[in-house]
Amino acid sequence: MGSNPINLAIRFLLELAALSSIGYWGWTQHEGGMRFFLAIGLPLLAAALWGTFAVPDDPSRSGKAPVPVAGIIRLALELAFFAAATWLLFDAGQPSLGRTLGVVVLIHYLISYDRIGWLLKR
Repeated sequence: MGSNPINLAIRFLLELAALSSIGYWGWTQHEGGMRFFLAIGLPLLAAALWGTFAVPDDPSRSGKAPVPVAGIIRLALELAFFAAATWLLFDAGQPSLGRTLGVVVLIHYLISYDRIGWLLKR
């Protein structure tokens, strides 16, 4: 189920929502130039980490791994990414959005049980 096109589309939308959440948090933390740096820089950093560290031959990605990592490391990176995005929404004063993001991510990972098993075996 983890490689189902609908599930992959949901995962992509979750990634965009998480990056937006990180940017929103950055925007709310400062005034002036630092606001722009955090709102743009933090999501770019998170996206770079997300795209750089991958498991070779991951069927839910292109299969290419710029920096190959073990499946457990990739899973930990993904969970940390989504947990941080969820927590940052709470911190930015958007608890209902944070709860919604967290619940949808949890459902997504429950549906993607086959991918989690694949990651844990790599």
